[in-house]
Amino acid sequence: MNLIKIDDLNRPFLEIYRQLRDNAFTEDNSFIADSPKVVNMLLQTSIEVRSVLATQKYYDEFKDLIAQKEIPHLYVAEKKLMETIVGHRVHHNVMMHGIRPANSDLSDLGDHIIMLDEITSTENIGSIARSAAALGVDSYLLPKQGPHPYSRRALRVSMGHVSQLKTHLYDDIFFTLNALKKEGYKIFAAEVTPDATPLNEIKVPTKWLLLMGHEGKGLSKEILDVCDEAVQIEMVPGIKSFNVGVAASILMYQFKNGGLK
Repeated sequence: MNLIKIDDLNRPFLEIYRQLRDNAFTEDNSFIADSPKVVNMLLQTSIEVRSVLATQKYYDEFKDLIAQKEIPHLYVAEKKLMETIVGHRVHHNVMMHGIRPANSDLSDLGDHIIMLDEITSTENIGSIARSAAALGVDSYLLPKQGPHPYSRRALRVSMGHVSQLKTHLYDDIFFTLNALKKEGYKIFAAEVTPDATPLNEIKVPTKWLLLMGHEGKGLSKEILDVCDEAVQIEMVPGIKSFNVGVAASILMYQFKNGGLK
């Protein structure tokens, strides 16, 4: 490995690690990931990696993994210097500068899709991505105007598993839902409504899309009208809802494993 030792903070190429905070990106779709588990997951994908900034200990431990990928710049620095670069205390010993993968086309998605509408929490974005990857739901649709799945925090919460999903950021939810209907998907809305089907009674088709709404407001009537069927998780009286990340996990599990065929 050709390691570049960093002992001076005033290096232009280090600015990327300072400027890209939680949900910030550059025009070339750069992002920053941190922690060994996340970075190591990304290093095993086809994602373009521009540089790694890590301690010598990290490079010594994962030299074989690093060698498998062509990375232009490998920076090595003491942990205290890394903390100075990012402006806060860090509990890990590696960061990575990568390029977000291209948007997957609607025609190139898997048979099972999890889709979000106006989710505002970056943690929920990451949590749902991790559950989707674990349960084999390989396609993830999110609005362009919301938190990005490759933001620092979403990547960290997903443990890098968002990289295992086909992601598509959409502009218009109505256009997107209708386009996927034409592709043969049945659209299920996760919402408590008078006519919602209990989860244990759902009949799961070959191609389905599960749509999760805003953490507080849920899905609007206009969106519900476009969906084919509403589904709700059975709960004891007096409890109205789960956290959206928990609800998504329960629903995806049942759709993948327990739904009536």
